[in-house]
Amino acid sequence: MNKRQKSLEVLRLPVGQMAANCYIVFDSESGQAIIIDPGDDGQHIMGTIVKHAVTPTSIVATHGHFDHIMAACELQISYNLPFLIHKKDEFLVKRMRETAEHFLGIKIVDPAPIISGGLSEGQALAVGSHKLFIIDTPGHTPGSVSFYSRDGRFVIVGDVLFEGGGVGRTDQSYANPKELRGSLQKILKLPPGTTIYSGHGQESTL
Repeated sequence: MNKRQKSLEVLRLPVGQMAANCYIVFDSESGQAIIIDPGDDGQHIMGTIVKHAVTPTSIVATHGHFDHIMAACELQISYNLPFLIHKKDEFLVKRMRETAEHFLGIKIVDPAPIISGGLSEGQALAVGSHKLFIIDTPGHTPGSVSFYSRDGRFVIVGDVLFEGGGVGRTDQSYANPKELRGSLQKILKLPPGTTIYSGHGQESTL
């Protein structure tokens, strides 16, 4: 699926056994792109990059769960890109393989990506002439973040919020329901009509 706002475009690619959404956000004028949540199927993601003739500048993650980062290392090596995630989710990245094997029941050969730096509230990532602003949205995981485009009027929220009003699970020991409620309030304060791109499923709007 493809959404266009001025020269900023968003491609949604459901990938992997858990159908996690990978997003390629790019500026159609400069061709610069950011890869968000490359959950799996690096070849499909790279084929989409070639098809749209864009140049990725970084890989970023909304959070550290394995179904959102399994292709990150492959893309990191192929394009020589940095991989960025909130510091509080680094522990999830480091145990990506064992967690994936537990939940999927298969041997995982993909190594975890090398963390190049952190993401934090208020930080801005350049996509050509546009910016994606980081919003701390913990609760589902300690380091969950969302990526907000003011001019594109969209926000990529990972597993914080889903179409139909569902929210991310908080039954893991590191999750925090109270923090998730606060994160939802942050998202709900964004301008009406903002498109919400979730970690699974279709997009929705505020």
